[in-house]
Amino acid sequence: MNKEILHSAVNLLARREHSEKELVNKLKSKEFEPAEISVVIEHLIEKDYLSDQRFADSVFRYRLSRGFGWRYIQNELQQKGVSAALIKELGQEQDIDWYHQAELAYNKRFALKEIKDQKDKAKRIRFLQYRGFSIDEIMAVLQTD
Repeated sequence: MNKEILHSAVNLLARREHSEKELVNKLKSKEFEPAEISVVIEHLIEKDYLSDQRFADSVFRYRLSRGFGWRYIQNELQQKGVSAALIKELGQEQDIDWYHQAELAYNKRFALKEIKDQKDKAKRIRFLQYRGFSIDEIMAVLQTD
């Protein structure tokens, strides 16, 4: 096993959790050999230094605390290479009221401001859509406003 690749991978993991795909891409960008990278990745998974489950949990908690919806989180995890099965499992084990999360994000951004016109309403809808909330969640928030 190439010690240089291992040290580079551990240094990256010491800063924050990475998905397997992310770590492989970062090591490839440093021009290490793919065959050697896969040996190191297997070793890190075996030693539980690298875990897509832990990475997904970390991203989920961080994005939730920042006011993002399930669709945004789901999309980010897919782009970072987390398996669809793991994402589905993560979504099912969470007991989150997404309507409440949408309301919190909305109130933080538009606290106590009346909707002036259709253009303003459309702007608010786009904001919540970008944040990853469903149209049902968005409309529920706008009904209460």
